Amino acid sequence: MIAWVMENWARILEKMGQHIFISLSALIIGTLIAVPIGIMLTRSKKLSQVIISVASVLQTLPSLALLAIMVPIIGVGRTPAIVALVIYSLLPILRNTYLGVTSVDEDILDACRGMGLTEMQIIKQVQVPLAMPVIMSGIQLSAVYLVSWATIASYIGAGGLGDLIFMGLNNFNFYAILSGTIPVTLIALFMDLSIGKLKEKISPRMVRKEVIINEK
Repeated sequence: MIAWVMENWARILEKMGQHIFISLSALIIGTLIAVPIGIMLTRSKKLSQVIISVASVLQTLPSLALLAIMVPIIGVGRTPAIVALVIYSLLPILRNTYLGVTSVDEDILDACRGMGLTEMQIIKQVQVPLAMPVIMSGIQLSAVYLVSWATIASYIGAGGLGDLIFMGLNNFNFYAILSGTIPVTLIALFMDLSIGKLKEKISPRMVRKEVIINEK
């Protein structure tokens, strides 16, 4: 195993870089799409149910089927893989953003209105900051999912560690399978821990803000 890794370390590092790029790109784009939509949906309960239901249906699509749909539309390579992964990332972030913003205590919102804040100011300065730990939980969950799902993207020429895994399966090379599987697991754990630490750093500040508002 060690000898095989030493012979192919450059290739493994290249595939890790591709895998991280695909996963992070999809996560960032998905976050930029899902968070604003989740915030907007808090203004309409009926519309939120429809949009979240659509996102739920999209996430139930088999990954290979979704990638196959992307190929005739966009082609092969990283772009269709990232688009497919963005679709998969939407539901956890969208749902957590909606739940986080709508779960803010109504007494806090009434106090803000009494202070003369507009609805937009309340969303921007109060609801979103207080909901940030919940939003980060959705991003954290999506990050782990995306690292795992990105392995399938190698089927359409997107690269990544899935190349090593499927090469090992095709050639009955156990070392290649491990060289792809272990880094995927480590990347997922690293992203989960990193976002978790960020969420912990954010949470105390949110709690202090809530206390200050309640005191006012």
